[in-house]
Amino acid sequence: FTAPTDFKTLCTANLPTPTIADGSKYFQPVLYTGTTSAFDVTFSGNSDLAPDWLWFKTRATQSDHFLFDKLRGVNQTISSNDTTAEVTSTGSMTAFGTDGFSLGDGGSDNDINGVSGTTYVAWGWAANGAGSANTDGSINTNKTSANATAGFSVIEWSGTAANGTIGHGLGIQPSLYIVKNTATTNSWMVGSTLYANTKFLNLNATAALDTAAAVWNSTYPTSSVINLGSNVGSNGSGTNNMICYAFAEIPGYSSIGSYTGNGSTDGPFVYTGFTPRYVLFKRTNAAESWPILDTARGSSFGADAGTGGDNPTAANDLNNVLVASTIAAEEDNSSGSRKASFNSNGFKVRTTNTAMNGSGSTYIYMAFAEHPFGGDGVAPATAR
Repeated sequence: FTAPTDFKTLCTANLPTPTIADGSKYFQPVLYTGTTSAFDVTFSGNSDLAPDWLWFKTRATQSDHFLFDKLRGVNQTISSNDTTAEVTSTGSMTAFGTDGFSLGDGGSDNDINGVSGTTYVAWGWAANGAGSANTDGSINTNKTSANATAGFSVIEWSGTAANGTIGHGLGIQPSLYIVKNTATTNSWMVGSTLYANTKFLNLNATAALDTAAAVWNSTYPTSSVINLGSNVGSNGSGTNNMICYAFAEIPGYSSIGSYTGNGSTDGPFVYTGFTPRYVLFKRTNAAESWPILDTARGSSFGADAGTGGDNPTAANDLNNVLVASTIAAEEDNSSGSRKASFNSNGFKVRTTNTAMNGSGSTYIYMAFAEHPFGGDGVAPATAR
């Protein structure tokens, strides 16, 4: 029947229309096999993706994570699992492409093309190219590459070892921001509006939330700047080069939030407003790792690996875990150690493992979309 005045019928088409109908334009994972010879890798999503930030990890063997961005240059890598300074790696990346990237010969076994026949995953995000100086903050950035549509910004500046602000260029408040001093051995600093502005997490470590007012100057970001304190990990020492990856929530494309664990295999359902493609997890009230699940790697190393990772039953939930804070190989947690269902409008945790679902524990997550849940002219989303 006709809906009453000022009401709408209950259907996904009457949900708010997302600004991003195809998440693959701004984020994509891709799998490839090492050859130890130079070759190109192309993303396979619905849209071309010109990546500005690339994160690599071997799947079947232990190795560092390798993170590259256009601001620092194609040969400069840092590792999420390590505190070490930036390293020049001429055998790794050779070019950021218009829909993928180019690899060198690998250079060593611990690299992104260093072992022939081994499988790798790369996660790519689009910012806005090589960037330019931003003067919105008290510290002028060397470069800021901001994609306001996708809510993602890469920021490079010279540390001042004093309180200050840097411009992120997003036009809305970032919900999560990850900072690394690339010049010295220091931990990765992770700030978020999901917890107090005096607290931080370390991407390279399992530690729970820690407190240090000098990290973010006890101040949340605004729609134009990120606040920094005098801590060497968040604002350098002297002229140390710093890098920041900042994320703001974009409905239908990205979700950055929190949930409370229940310690059951029938775990919490978290509404994201889209079918997830990728989710990063972290327990905040106690020590635990940083698990990563994505649909490109499927739910096992078997026949479905890389074919989309369907989860028609709980037994086939996404369970291929990589961990941002360790060198560990991918774990096929078919026994239920760490896994989740990726549904049409969010994800459901399916484990008692405390890295994702300890009873009464608090967790934060960052998720990116494969498909929005609804909106006028948007095809209905389905569970995997």
